[in-house]
Amino acid sequence: MSLSIHTRELTVRTQGKGTYELTRELRAFVHACGVREGQLTVFVRHTSASLVIMENADPEARTDLHAFFDHLVPETLPFLVHTYEGPDDSPSHLRMALTRTSEVIPVTGGAPALGTWQGVFLFEHRRAPHTRKIVLSLIGESA
Repeated sequence: MSLSIHTRELTVRTQGKGTYELTRELRAFVHACGVREGQLTVFVRHTSASLVIMENADPEARTDLHAFFDHLVPETLPFLVHTYEGPDDSPSHLRMALTRTSEVIPVTGGAPALGTWQGVFLFEHRRAPHTRKIVLSLIGESA
């Protein structure tokens, strides 16, 4: 067995606020690299989007997540001053700060060790469509 390191950048085009599943792309990347055991780091290169590991079986779970964040950080907070790009500017940064910009996922048996109902999602916090860059870094042992 030999230790190997692989990197790739994914481009994700969003249609505005919401969650966009990356699980299939992550599984394909790990498979293509031939890593059997290791760690996959997923990192979003933006300050107004984040990553979440969330249920991927029932879309209503993500609907509730979206509604919760709209309630938790509404775009109408009167004390926000960072609004250069519109009323969702500062709220999108606050939502990102409350979530994560990276996830580390174990790789076992040649696949990300996600639970049965877990999926990895880009969480877009801006209303307008954006092109987001996600960096994947995989380190591990190949067969």
